Amino acid sequence: MSVHATPVAVELVAVALALGLALVHLYGRRLRVLDRLPRSRWLSVAGGVSVAYVFVHVLPEIGRASAHVGPEPFGLAFLEHHVYLVALVGFLAYYGVERAAKRSTREPDADASGGLRVFWMHVLAFALYNLLVGYLLLHREESGLASLVLFGVAMALHFLVNDWALRQHHGDAYHARGRWVLAAAVLLGLGVGFVVPIGRQALAVLFAFLAGGVILNVIKEEVPEERESRFAAFALGAAGYTAVLLLV
Repeated sequence: MSVHATPVAVELVAVALALGLALVHLYGRRLRVLDRLPRSRWLSVAGGVSVAYVFVHVLPEIGRASAHVGPEPFGLAFLEHHVYLVALVGFLAYYGVERAAKRSTREPDADASGGLRVFWMHVLAFALYNLLVGYLLLHREESGLASLVLFGVAMALHFLVNDWALRQHHGDAYHARGRWVLAAAVLLGLGVGFVVPIGRQALAVLFAFLAGGVILNVIKEEVPEERESRFAAFALGAAGYTAVLLLV
């Protein structure tokens, strides 16, 4: 199924989606239904949707881009065949950030400056993440309105999971400062997208890095035993969005 739309219409939808993604961070705290144990089934559904989007849509997309496009200004010719390494880098990068954040909360003698340093490291890592998402609203391997909406919905649900995790970890500090930085990062990424186009292989690199980050950030929220996650809800989200992706 394809949806035909003018470039201007696609850009307007991209702007609307970017604003919606920013609002997820600004007002996600108001969804009290998410703050419970066992883990809210809606968070598990959102995680399932995010993972389905990566495995069913993003990874095949970056595979096609890397296989059919030659080396570009990045000067990384090996990415023509090994773009999945970038997904691994994204996974490891966000795993490292998460480990540092977790370690800081377990050290009873950590001083305030150390905690603040970890807070900003965590927030800036996700700001980069959001910057990429904002940029990719305008630049994707598969263009068109349907592809844009599928990406926007998946990322909105994923942002909901990320926002919940950051609020749980940093509390009032995130609410006072972090959420504004993340909301602004999405809009900044969109703005950059309007003025800085890039080639298909470079686009595949950005998508691959984002894919690795998405997989890590969903898994770290769903797998730990203390989360008391809901597998059925997670599987339902993944299966449902997979069906949508295959039908559209």
